[in-house]
Amino acid sequence: MIRPLAAGLLAASLILSACTSMAPSRPAAWAAPEVLVAPSSFTGVHGLAVDTKGRLLAGSVVGSALWEVDRKTGAARIMVPAPEGQADDIAVGPKGELAWTNYMMGMIRYRENDAAPLRVLAKDLPGINSLDFDRRNGKLYASQVFLGDALWEIDVAGKVPPRLIKKDLGGLNGFEVGPDGMIYGPLWFKGQVVKINPANGDMAVINSEFKTPAAANLDGKGNLWVVDTKTGELSRVELATGRKTVAKQLKPALDNLAIAPDGTIYVSNMADNSIEAYNPATGVLSLVTGGKLAVPAGLKVDGDDLWVADVFGFRHVSTKTGEVKDIFRMQASDMEYPFAVGVSATHFALTSWFTGTVQMVERSTLKTSAMLHGLKAPFDAIPMADGSVIYAEIATGSITRASGDKFADKKVIAQGLAGPVQMVLGKDGALYVTEAAGKLTRVSLADGAKTTVAEGLALPEGVAQTPWGTFIVAESAAKRLVEIDPANGTRRTVAEHLPIGMRGGPGMPPPYIVTGVAVGADGSIYMSADLNNAIYRIRPQR
Repeated sequence: MIRPLAAGLLAASLILSACTSMAPSRPAAWAAPEVLVAPSSFTGVHGLAVDTKGRLLAGSVVGSALWEVDRKTGAARIMVPAPEGQADDIAVGPKGELAWTNYMMGMIRYRENDAAPLRVLAKDLPGINSLDFDRRNGKLYASQVFLGDALWEIDVAGKVPPRLIKKDLGGLNGFEVGPDGMIYGPLWFKGQVVKINPANGDMAVINSEFKTPAAANLDGKGNLWVVDTKTGELSRVELATGRKTVAKQLKPALDNLAIAPDGTIYVSNMADNSIEAYNPATGVLSLVTGGKLAVPAGLKVDGDDLWVADVFGFRHVSTKTGEVKDIFRMQASDMEYPFAVGVSATHFALTSWFTGTVQMVERSTLKTSAMLHGLKAPFDAIPMADGSVIYAEIATGSITRASGDKFADKKVIAQGLAGPVQMVLGKDGALYVTEAAGKLTRVSLADGAKTTVAEGLALPEGVAQTPWGTFIVAESAAKRLVEIDPANGTRRTVAEHLPIGMRGGPGMPPPYIVTGVAVGADGSIYMSADLNNAIYRIRPQR
């Protein structure tokens, strides 16, 4: 028999246990957003150049802007804003002229000086990537990579169509025109650095010992400096012998480099928005500017683990400390520009509308178990407990379940959605999806029936359910988070004036970089910010 006192203590213990296991109640209000992962400049950083004024210039494709970076302090400011400033590579002419490549627009832009108007020198060149001037005569050359494979001479006057020099090179990326008028650069897909005669396209291999060389610059001392994006190596290649020497081991996802008149070598890394300065005389490497994330988009939280689709990487963030760890980094893995992440007990699903893919990754091994290709701008995917995956395609307005061997069995769950962006499985077993046209919609997985939960939202993107059953939605066009009660559609503002809502350039889907939203077990909200690359936490106030 249990004594009365012991029985009372046991009862109290059981009540306390039950209370602590219950979901937290709806808070009276929300605290101000706090930084979990600090902001950084750029939105992925690529091409670099040091101009005739000594300014360090940096280009961003996803961020569609050309930046100026203070070489001493690392402070950065936008020099040419979006969309015209979209720059995969930047070239400085003999008179201080500036030209850059609008990679996703297929255009080359140019201006003679800071006060001169912008001009388009060439267009309809998909994947226009790298370019440089011949400083002897002002001739301009440019290459297509990934969405094309060719080397062109570009008329600086913009009157004569581009002259094709050579096709099917193997991905001539960040190249430079030497003092001899020859083009020196890397072949991304062949692991080589080469020398090309722009007069006739004749090409000679200098070195073939690279994995994925991304850019090469001459130092004026008989050396070609090369960054390898897959290995993270900065190497020196002797032009006379072709001998390669690894000068410095950096992190993978290196994209470009520029050599200043004083010999300092600046290297960009697209996976963490960093620019580092290397002194070849001393071997000293220093950070000019950088961040922990590149382009944080879709989020999912699982306990103390926050999983981030970072476009140029896949990251783990500790909700306790804000520490960021790489899971995948661009080019060091088979990852394809993830804009969203789905999480189950066994798998991650990384979704890229840019490449039309959903990548299934085993959580236990971090190995890719399957890759779904050929999808129509998928914006989100959820790995299911039964081994299937549900994905939403914005271009078709549909949600599909893929299952079976290599996910070959496809069944459309719902159609007629006005731009499905992000999804979450609700506590009631239904699917809740944001529609770019302004809705939060409930979709029954049993029969595909659709019910409008809320409408009139301003470009809703990320969505997550709270422990007490409401939904948090990011209205990116209004730069706010709202809480929506599914019972009656009522809403209240969680936070506003947020650094979200980046617009894509011409031809890009309206959601572009999704504002990711996740809610932890304690009710804390986590949000990615595409305007400054930070992650914020918003705590409930009770």
